[in-house]
Amino acid sequence: MATITARRNAEGGLIGWQAKVRKRGWRPQSKTFSRKADAERWARQVESEIERGVFNATSDAERITFSELAKRFATEYAPKHYRKREDDKEAWRFQIARLEQFLGDYALSAIDQRLVASYRDERLNPSSERKWRKVGESTVRKEVYLLSAVFEFAEKECGLSLPRGNPVSKVRKPSEGVPRERRLTTSEWAALEKECAKSRNPWLLPALRFAAETAMRQAEMLNLSWSSVDMDRRMLMLGDPLKIKNGETRGVPLSTRALKILEGLPREGELVFPVTREALHYVFKGAVKRAKISDFTWHDIRHEALSRLGERGDMTIFELAAVSGHKTLQMLKRYMHLETQRLAEKIG
Repeated sequence: MATITARRNAEGGLIGWQAKVRKRGWRPQSKTFSRKADAERWARQVESEIERGVFNATSDAERITFSELAKRFATEYAPKHYRKREDDKEAWRFQIARLEQFLGDYALSAIDQRLVASYRDERLNPSSERKWRKVGESTVRKEVYLLSAVFEFAEKECGLSLPRGNPVSKVRKPSEGVPRERRLTTSEWAALEKECAKSRNPWLLPALRFAAETAMRQAEMLNLSWSSVDMDRRMLMLGDPLKIKNGETRGVPLSTRALKILEGLPREGELVFPVTREALHYVFKGAVKRAKISDFTWHDIRHEALSRLGERGDMTIFELAAVSGHKTLQMLKRYMHLETQRLAEKIG
């Protein structure tokens, strides 16, 4: 049953009309309008939807701002579902902060696909008023998908009814961008190894060679412990979900060269490579500069390692995925450089 009551201020002046709908078995619903006709129309609609069993209360979504939801997401959901980096600089924290800057003051019910699209466009081509640094489509794509995850959290974990559902699902996403294809020539690689050998940091050269042999991510390698190394079975076991990207235990096979690198390392504590990410970054950057190599990052070593394995021609994409730790095969297609003649021999 619906009731419509006048809302008045301390002086007795009319400030609006409050509609209340009570139905046994349902949470009471209420909303205030400036016009009585609007309050009556809303009450009739709610009663009708309750009778038909299709009513979804959006009152919470009208009261809660995106900033409030983002804080719950950051404390209740993200720490359990996103990989924590060694330096505590999780990418999602920067992404959620940028989203809050643009959407923080909006009620959840007010965020529609047009607003999400305007955020996307503003990030790609910042206006002079906002003074944001222009970023690439891949960066914005990740931010938009994080926004989608926040709205999914609102619906599935918080039980909030969004009047338009997840607005991100109706918005065009930026492209993933062109994957980096930077590989060193034979002479460049030799020059890099030479400069790494000259470094005052004794871990740089073996770390470089080990990364090129195993295709391990930097965080995985720097968190690798000797207890995870099985020299007899020629494998590593990465088991800490906080230290591997996909949060799942996986094995890494060791080549003969990788085994020799490990055998030549001194054991100074539990970590195989007892060097911080920052220290490795600076000494590697210096070696690259001294070798007169341009546009080459540590992550490019992983690309180099996977490219070498793909070019062998005797590994299936599933075997390559087992080495790399990729959960999907799409990212690995560019490494499968099998020749047409070799494929013809396989199919007979």
